[in-house]
Amino acid sequence: MDSKPNIIFLQAHNTGRFIEPYGHSVPTPHLMEMARNGVVFRNSFSAAPTCSPGRAAFLTGEYPHSCGMLGLSHRGWQLNDQSHHIAENLSAHGYHSALCGIEHVVLGDWGLKENGAYDEVLTGDNAYGKDLAPRAVDFLKRKHDKPFFLNVGTQETHTPFPDPEPEKFPAEDPNFCIPPRPFPDTPTTRQQCAAFKHSARNMDDCYGAVLDYLKESGLDKNTYVFAFCDHGLQWPLHIANVGEHGNAIFLLAQGPQFINHGTAIDSLVSSLDIYPTVCELTGMEHKAWLQGKSLLPLVNGDSDCLHEELFFEQTYHAAYEPCRAVRGQRYIYIRRYDKRDSIVKPNCDDNIVKSEMIDQGWEQQQRHEEALYDTYFDPDQHNNIIDKHAELAQTMSQQLDQWMEKTDDPLRHGPVQLPKGVGAFTTNPDAYSPREDPLTFADG
Repeated sequence: MDSKPNIIFLQAHNTGRFIEPYGHSVPTPHLMEMARNGVVFRNSFSAAPTCSPGRAAFLTGEYPHSCGMLGLSHRGWQLNDQSHHIAENLSAHGYHSALCGIEHVVLGDWGLKENGAYDEVLTGDNAYGKDLAPRAVDFLKRKHDKPFFLNVGTQETHTPFPDPEPEKFPAEDPNFCIPPRPFPDTPTTRQQCAAFKHSARNMDDCYGAVLDYLKESGLDKNTYVFAFCDHGLQWPLHIANVGEHGNAIFLLAQGPQFINHGTAIDSLVSSLDIYPTVCELTGMEHKAWLQGKSLLPLVNGDSDCLHEELFFEQTYHAAYEPCRAVRGQRYIYIRRYDKRDSIVKPNCDDNIVKSEMIDQGWEQQQRHEEALYDTYFDPDQHNNIIDKHAELAQTMSQQLDQWMEKTDDPLRHGPVQLPKGVGAFTTNPDAYSPREDPLTFADG
């Protein structure tokens, strides 16, 4: 067999960092063991707080607007150039590539459509962890005459969440749950937290089946595993919100070269950094389009700072809500482009916490066109200090402008239009639900 290492992605849906390795009482024992055996990146962020753009970023190593994925694939957005996809390039580098589960970057598809970037798709009717696990393990059990790249994408932890089972799993008792930040402790938030824990358990069981087989078979000795998610939680104030919660992701890595076993790394890192890391581990050419950096200097102790700042973006989710941001070591500067005074309700999926927040007056909360937050004293982004720190805000605003110019962000030239000729559509930002009419279609 080829001496090149195998690569496995275990990528989840809408999980943020709300799992056990980040200190939360959300039991994920297999991911916890992975963290103890490898590396946990404590300040890891997605390039975008929405699904297809966030996924396209780690699959191409490019910002969403650079690779063309400015919205959701099932609403009409697609990659500018599929040849930038990591699976296609690993295949050209001598790998056998396989997709098992959700990817969500194929035009017109919610996530399960066969993707031509892969040598093989391990097909099935759904992408729930209990059904993905046997397909993934069966793939691992084969005799491989090439190194392989396996991308396992679970439906978890996407809503609707399964009902909690506190009789079997005491952690899922709502009476003893606490919601993630920045939510208040109410019966509603505790109930949603308990249900989320069940979904996270299903996700973790799937990943555990893969990790256990790697260890039992000895494949772990020549396999690098990256476990991460696409963006923040599918809760209000997380999904489709640029910043500390919407862009927060878990990112764990293990493999023979990750010598800092059980180490937590605090440097700012991006999902864009995964692709360059794979290039370095496999000996694949570092592609000219890559916009991230390899994580290995951090892992090997050669550096304690990979990025001085990270850039985040959102353009379309269910509705048009263009935002751009730059996040430094301490401060984050956010700029909105839609000139709205009120929240865009359809960009938050319908759930019981959303309903409660609407009932409590969420729509009356102030919405800033431009904001600066201190992530040390205000990690939940409640206190806009832009008027008190005008010089810092101006500096970060200039950083954002320079990045947008350097990466040729189409938002610089005015509102971003839906792509033509592919049936693209968007939800009215004044609607309540992402599934609600009226919808706007690009083609008439």
